[in-house]
Amino acid sequence: MDPHRPEVWITGLGLVSSLGEGPDAHWAALSVGKPGATVDETRFEPYPVHPLAAIDFSKQIERKGDIRQMGQWQRIGVHAAGLALEDAGLAGDEELLGKTDLVVAAGNGERDEAADANILEALTNGTENTQARGSVLNRLLQTSFRPTLYLAELSNLLAGNIQIVHGVAGSSRTYKGEEMAGVSAVEDAVRRIAGGQGQLFLVGGAFNAERADLGLVFELCGALWPHSFKPVWRRAEDGGGFIMGSLGAFLVLESETHAMARGNQPYARISCIHSGRGAGTSGSPRGATEALEALARELHGPLGILSGVSGAEPATSHELEWITMLDELGLQSQVRAYGTMLGHSVEAHFPAGVALAGLAVSKQALYEPFDDTGREEVREGHLDRVLVTGRGHWRGEGFALVEAAAKQ
Repeated sequence: MDPHRPEVWITGLGLVSSLGEGPDAHWAALSVGKPGATVDETRFEPYPVHPLAAIDFSKQIERKGDIRQMGQWQRIGVHAAGLALEDAGLAGDEELLGKTDLVVAAGNGERDEAADANILEALTNGTENTQARGSVLNRLLQTSFRPTLYLAELSNLLAGNIQIVHGVAGSSRTYKGEEMAGVSAVEDAVRRIAGGQGQLFLVGGAFNAERADLGLVFELCGALWPHSFKPVWRRAEDGGGFIMGSLGAFLVLESETHAMARGNQPYARISCIHSGRGAGTSGSPRGATEALEALARELHGPLGILSGVSGAEPATSHELEWITMLDELGLQSQVRAYGTMLGHSVEAHFPAGVALAGLAVSKQALYEPFDDTGREEVREGHLDRVLVTGRGHWRGEGFALVEAAAKQ
């Protein structure tokens, strides 16, 4: 936390999830009474999913042709990005949008499930002859898939559509690589602002959980939770696993001098961010753990923790090691695993955690406990800092410290 570096302020939030859209909807859903998750347990049975709330995409994507040509994950992301730009007072301002840099975390685009099903049916109902099957497969691949479908689903097309629809005209970077893509995207923007390489960034990601093809990918590696809904901390009892959640999360990050010059007030500031590539499958990761321990020794007083753990094992047990370590260092921490409420949104998960942290710091209070396991305590008093953790279901870890900013 170098006092000579520019502060990185969060000046805009764009959130869409199973709980609704916008900061106010999420604060209300997570902070009033006992929060309840929105879960669909029948559509992809036996795998629960947190479905996207009813969203009118035309509010942020005006042209119907743009909506039609995007996959659902892109619609979610473009909509969330528009909300963040509106919230920060950037929407429609060509001068500011012209110097807004874009950093996106994105996975693979969406497949044509109907075409996949037709091909599989033709292969299984056809001849057992391998050579004949190959001929059938080649013919169907040439006639069933459009090259434009593949091109429209490339990972960096989310950034392209954000630039086209919202007029964001600065530089563009896309990170790919599951949960760590989200950590890297935020880290990239923070470090570039702190290093004087930019002053205004739109950063985030999107995830469409309501895809059979994506569920198949994660189930093949044994990552999904195949039972009735349970909160994150209870899933280790039955082997662990995550529940996917549709989500879009974008942040406007800005140097404090730039935000002050245009009279914009921050939600909070990101004072520290760190990432590591430890393997969650073979022992406790070390790099980010050591950095977190060093940071924790500098902190005093109450600390909120928004844990990005998914419920998969052994990653969730490693997350508990982090939390135990912080407790042993004497921090007055209170933890919330936000995946219990939003589901796990892979690339978009960490940006969502940072957005929720900024919102909580601006309200000077943490959200109500998301479960009754006893791990999520309530402590009285104002809260001016929240630690956001990000952990891959298989590999990687990171964290960001979000603190109150001195509003002008």
